[in-house]
Amino acid sequence: MAVCILKGSLVFVADLIREIKLPLEVSFLRATSYGSGTVSSGVVEISLAIDEKDLIGADVLVVEDILDSGHTLSNILKYLAGKGAHSVSLCVLLNKPSRRKTEVTIDYEGKQIPDEFVVGYGLDYNEKYRNLPYIGVLKKELYS
Repeated sequence: MAVCILKGSLVFVADLIREIKLPLEVSFLRATSYGSGTVSSGVVEISLAIDEKDLIGADVLVVEDILDSGHTLSNILKYLAGKGAHSVSLCVLLNKPSRRKTEVTIDYEGKQIPDEFVVGYGLDYNEKYRNLPYIGVLKKELYS
């Protein structure tokens, strides 16, 4: 089962699942730690949960757009494991290791990036720029 972390990883998941040639269920989970800012607050809210019966005994691939502080993904991975998943693996499109506060094991990584605020390809700033067909660095004067 692939678990798409909404909203940022939706575009990545859509492309990724078309490349996976195995039978695959897709589920969605929403977790936030940003609010309206550009820096993780450290407080994780899981606002949309997956039906527990679908997780029991499942091999779960969590798909996330960006790994920043690690707080959000650490909480998500613990949450899913606590619901009875057989295994929980992590696939991240972008990894910012310099921002890490909580260590998280990445099983599949797209690219490591420097500590810059990026948008596009599903990533946003205050719900803007998600629809850009590329990933770009947001100019600081637009959010500072």
